[in-house]
Amino acid sequence: MKRSLRYQHWMLILLILAVPVFAHEEAPRAKRPPAPVPPAELYRPTAVPDRIILTWQGDPARTQSVTWRTDTSVTEAIAQITTADPGPKFTDRIQTVNAVTTPLTTDLGTAHYHTARFENLTPSTKYVYRVGDGTNWSEWIHFRTASDKPEPFSFIYFGDAQNDIKSLWSRVAREAFSDSPRARFIIHAGDLINRANNDAEWGEWFYGAGWVNAMIPSIPTPGNHEYASVREGERNVRQLSKHWRPQFALPENGVSGLEETCYYLDYQGVRIISLNSNEMRDEQTPWLESVLKNNPNRWTILTFHHPIFSSAKNRDNPELRAAWKPILDKYRVDLVLQGHDHTYARSNYNLGVNTNDPKSGTVYVVSVSGPKMYNLNRQSWMKRVAEDTQLYQIIHINGDTLEYEARTATGALYDSFVIKKRPGRPNQLVERMPNNAPERLRPPAPATSRRSSRR
Repeated sequence: MKRSLRYQHWMLILLILAVPVFAHEEAPRAKRPPAPVPPAELYRPTAVPDRIILTWQGDPARTQSVTWRTDTSVTEAIAQITTADPGPKFTDRIQTVNAVTTPLTTDLGTAHYHTARFENLTPSTKYVYRVGDGTNWSEWIHFRTASDKPEPFSFIYFGDAQNDIKSLWSRVAREAFSDSPRARFIIHAGDLINRANNDAEWGEWFYGAGWVNAMIPSIPTPGNHEYASVREGERNVRQLSKHWRPQFALPENGVSGLEETCYYLDYQGVRIISLNSNEMRDEQTPWLESVLKNNPNRWTILTFHHPIFSSAKNRDNPELRAAWKPILDKYRVDLVLQGHDHTYARSNYNLGVNTNDPKSGTVYVVSVSGPKMYNLNRQSWMKRVAEDTQLYQIIHINGDTLEYEARTATGALYDSFVIKKRPGRPNQLVERMPNNAPERLRPPAPATSRRSSRR
């Protein structure tokens, strides 16, 4: 009996001593969250080409420009091109083009940007190209030259991407491509990024569209966020992002001092004009009139960042409207594609182009593709509006008909209309808004009580 009690006594002591040990072993250790990858590492250039993008400096039917980035070890870059072929033996007949290299020092270090210009191309032809240094190459990539005469085509238009580009804009860019994989180019109406000289944000923008940029040319116009405040002497001045010209090769046929931001190009019967609404507006006015007056194309589309008619609350651009709208009215510009106001608004017919026909004239659009949103300021000129909605637009040109579709980030049709050319008469606008898509508006703010209003 004594032995049994003694045994139980010692077992109890052992259990008491063991409890803290077992408890310590069973308690999970606190896990440290993984460290974010530093931007300098995440967006570090290498000798392998990245950020490949097609743009135009010349005639889209006979030229094509391509720009890409590498690290500074690549000092002599080249591009190779030939007509595309169903089989792999096209590599036996390639042509090599030397690139122009531009160093760019950013907040993440120095990189080299290379631009090659393919010339003497054949209209309406599919080509295959790659870029590199002779050892480190991109993949082979297709593009198609424009026709040298009016033919049907489609293109994509994006309003501001600007914020949370990788996480929240990428899906919009990719949805647009899924809807219109044969689009011939992409118009970006400014504020592609948020901080003009932030290399990581440009890295997100190139990531968002990815290899689509290397297949479908871009037509960008600068927004206010493509400008940064720079100290000059005793004052601050706003300057265009130092990324803009090294990474986009665009026409230089505009106003002196606004190279590659104010320009025009002609594509299959459409004159596309980019204006820089950030600076030198008065200098662009006579240039714009000249470009519109001497326009042989059936259609005219303008893009710039700040809207002629603002759609957001507490925003207006009366000086811009006074300078440019009379010219747009005079030459009956068909369509104006804008950004800046982070809402959606599409104009109700002519806005004074031709008072004798209320169903004709210029159509103005303000749109947003990124996640930053503002409050709408509903006005009489608006036919269709939206708040808190990421959108992309697909526009089809076919002879005397222009079809416009605005789609949400999930691909749902939100707005649609048709513009029809009528010889000797103003355009006819035909509404095709979907019946099952009510306007997307924020719920009204709750009324402020008398008690709370006195505080």
